[in-house]
Amino acid sequence: MRFGEYTDLTVDIDGHIALMEIQRPPHNYFDMALISAIGDALADIDRETEVRAIVLASDGRSFCAGAQFGGGGQASQAEPPPPGDRHGGIRLYRDAVRIFEAETPIVAAVQGAAIGGGLGLAVAADFRVAAPEARFSGNFSQLGFHHGFGLTVTLPRIVGQQAAWRMLMTGARLSGEEAHRIGLADELVALEDLRPKAMELAGEIASAAPLAVRSIRRTLRHGLADEIRLLTDREQVEQDWLRRTEDFREGVRATAERRPGDFKGR
Repeated sequence: MRFGEYTDLTVDIDGHIALMEIQRPPHNYFDMALISAIGDALADIDRETEVRAIVLASDGRSFCAGAQFGGGGQASQAEPPPPGDRHGGIRLYRDAVRIFEAETPIVAAVQGAAIGGGLGLAVAADFRVAAPEARFSGNFSQLGFHHGFGLTVTLPRIVGQQAAWRMLMTGARLSGEEAHRIGLADELVALEDLRPKAMELAGEIASAAPLAVRSIRRTLRHGLADEIRLLTDREQVEQDWLRRTEDFREGVRATAERRPGDFKGR
């Protein structure tokens, strides 16, 4: 059953499970409109008492290959808001907090790239099912930039401090196998089995007592949204000054040209 109407996002409910699909193929870049739509859909689903779990998926080659703020569909991976658009970043993160305030458990099905803010979206879910073709990267340092989307909080909670620090400081790109090895992906399955496995995991959640599941989840995630709200403010401050540096401009050029950055520390 099709549920609601959202920008570049569909929601289909089958029994106790909602399939939420991002529809911006092939790479599913996000912007403020899409993050707002996801927040709206999650809030609407929370009010549907029959829905007990959500599968978050996307149509196309990538799960979400980063942010797009410039239009034209040619944004580089994990491209932040353009220089001078501080308020755009603030609005984005305010909407992103709503994702962490949602009460219905979420399983992300990651078929391809989850890069930059796309990584942030993937780790906002409770669980991640990944294919070997999946790629996970917080490539902000390779852009001469600072991570956002609350990754300061969420990534260490999932993979541990040292693995999170390494991912964010190096901008390394992890395969599905590597992500599974460090706990970033909970399940690793063949690409053709990805959606069925994510639905299976959501079904396991949905088969449990729904009031108990939500109660347990509230306790496990207690204070998370408040932490995200606080730390995205901090992330935004760091992004503001880095956006004005030569290294940031070089990082964006290098990423667009698919070459290593030649950073000068200024």
